[in-house]
Amino acid sequence: MNTQISTDICIIGAGPVGLFAVFEAGLLKMRCHLVDVLPQVGGQLSEIYPQKPIYDIPGYPEIKAQELVDNLMEQIKPFDPGFTLGERVERLDKQEDGSYLVVTSDQTNIHCKVVVIAGGLGCFEPRKPDIENLQFFEGKGVSYMVKNPELYRDRKVVLAGGGDSALDWTIFLANIAQEVTLVHRGDTFRGAPDSAEKVFKLAEMGKINLILSSHLHKINGDTHLEKVHLLSKSKEERILDADYLIPLFGLSPKLGPIGQWGLNIEKSAIAVNTEDYSTNVERIYAIGDINTYPGKLKLILSGFHEAALMCQSAFKYVYPDQKLSFKYTTVYGVNTF
Repeated sequence: MNTQISTDICIIGAGPVGLFAVFEAGLLKMRCHLVDVLPQVGGQLSEIYPQKPIYDIPGYPEIKAQELVDNLMEQIKPFDPGFTLGERVERLDKQEDGSYLVVTSDQTNIHCKVVVIAGGLGCFEPRKPDIENLQFFEGKGVSYMVKNPELYRDRKVVLAGGGDSALDWTIFLANIAQEVTLVHRGDTFRGAPDSAEKVFKLAEMGKINLILSSHLHKINGDTHLEKVHLLSKSKEERILDADYLIPLFGLSPKLGPIGQWGLNIEKSAIAVNTEDYSTNVERIYAIGDINTYPGKLKLILSGFHEAALMCQSAFKYVYPDQKLSFKYTTVYGVNTF
């Protein structure tokens, strides 16, 4: 099938940062079309952890990942963006006037004046621990994400990791599972200090088991996971009864076709100019977790900030004969030219 679409900005990636870019572009009267390889909007939030609590969104002490996506979709509804889901962008063809033809895996052609890459970590897969029988127990007690927390109600759950996801899910599941054990090979955490403090307090209160300076050694069971074996730094083995094991060691990014577009790549991320988050290729921007620059923080709110500045810069390509007179506005329908 060959579909022809015309828009001002083509956003590659329909995660939270890509969705918020639609809002910022809409305030400046720029039309957006989003493309995502996933079959639904929301990126990692919807695909990997829709029920994960998020604590660092301004104005929300706590909000579920899918709820944030739903709110963003409601926010951009007045700007009527287009979506091409379940298709991967394969190539960018630059046109004589500087615009781009974005071509997807299903031969959808999107003509646009600006390309914005908001693909999160690009194509990604979970980092898996190097332990025997891991693949056999995948789907039989071993999972790398939490999609439905109710699955763990009144069960014995072992989580492994030292980052934000491991901390956040430990805190959340402490009120659901029969027994929660968090295992970390170090004695300090990489995640938010506040979350780490909450985990230590839960351990002190006896609401969770916290095992530090130990790592996953092996797992076993019959048709379903039954035991998790740990090994301490002093080589002492400890065996835990477990219904579920959730290793949360992050994701391995893979840029896919993006890596072939002539962009400056640094450690699987796209280098950008922090003035407007433009790349080294004219009319191509990168926002969110997929970009890198000195001092980069991989936070959703950082991506929101990048989206706002990007749109201010992209305006000159969409309306080359117009001058942007209002740089900051949150009023729908305001004439910003």
